[in-house]
Amino acid sequence: MYQKILFPTDGSDVAQAASASAVEFARSCGSELLVLSVARPTYLMPSGDDTMSSDPGFGVEELMRQADEHVQAVACIAQAAGVPCTTLTIFSDEPCDEIVGVAEREQCDLIVMGSHAGRRLRRLLAGSETREVLACSPIPVLVLRPQVADKTGS
Repeated sequence: MYQKILFPTDGSDVAQAASASAVEFARSCGSELLVLSVARPTYLMPSGDDTMSSDPGFGVEELMRQADEHVQAVACIAQAAGVPCTTLTIFSDEPCDEIVGVAEREQCDLIVMGSHAGRRLRRLLAGSETREVLACSPIPVLVLRPQVADKTGS
């Protein structure tokens, strides 16, 4: 059915909860899994200035280390399930563009992403990349809405 599935992860609770389902789906399809994490630049607010500025050198190594941890966590689940898995980390300010670009370059035939099904603000914050990928991807996107424990008490 699907030969190669892309699973982007940002290490969030939503992505972590979706990872086991993504791996199981890949296993049931006999698919290879490509796990991607896009490390985003850190934004700084200079004092006295109302604009945001980006310092691409600020914490890049730490951001890439965290991105690698995110993909390796999913790779461990895939390995335990016997699913062929490769990982990729990229540093970029445009996660959606990277997700779609990697899926096209790597000839993935499906993108599997987690999305929050919670309250409006959480959906807005946690699901924005998923919505962007849904809007611009020429490749089919499967959205998983895993149950995630609410740590805010709301």
